[in-house]
Amino acid sequence: MNWGIVFRSLPTYAEAALLTVRVALFGIAGALLVGMCCAVAQHFRLPVVRQVAAAYIEISRNTPLLVQLFFLYYGLPKLGVRLDQELCAIIGLAFLGGSFMAETLRSGLDSVEPIQLQSSLSLGLTPWQAMRRVVLPQAVAISMPGITANLVFLVKETSVVSIIALPDLVFKAKEQIGSYYQTSEALLLLVVFYLVILLPVSLGAGFLERRLRRATFGN
Repeated sequence: MNWGIVFRSLPTYAEAALLTVRVALFGIAGALLVGMCCAVAQHFRLPVVRQVAAAYIEISRNTPLLVQLFFLYYGLPKLGVRLDQELCAIIGLAFLGGSFMAETLRSGLDSVEPIQLQSSLSLGLTPWQAMRRVVLPQAVAISMPGITANLVFLVKETSVVSIIALPDLVFKAKEQIGSYYQTSEALLLLVVFYLVILLPVSLGAGFLERRLRRATFGN
């Protein structure tokens, strides 16, 4: 292990880590948005939209991220649509994660008793107020373990996006190994930087989960 190489490589890996975090953040935000829309459509059995959401979930869950990235980066240009690597990675993560978020959030919505929504409406709340103040807080609190697992899963899935030449952490590690044969140093830096990214996500989501459950259910 050459520690001089490790320390000289830190700025390069830090830059790649920032790119990885940026892709993960936008991808997760997109996945949450798509997942919530699909969950609401399925929970309330909205005509047509429900069927479209179900078809999307099946396609997304049953195709690997690698295939989705290939389609976005290499397939869409054949149709006249060109996207840069970072945008392809974000869309791919959002497309993949949206289906998992949808099922997680739908299970949370389904676990809230319908009588709570009906009671809220009978007390004079509008449907939107009832969803925002009564149903959604409980559904999100119940879904938090699954959401946490999906967050960690999506951050780890960023390791695949190097396949479309996005200079993320894995790309830099492969470049260092292939060009300079510095395998030990590259793998050490890769593991350390992924731990730096993933540990705060996991610990922060766990803390948020406990706070939400305490605020919503009192335990």
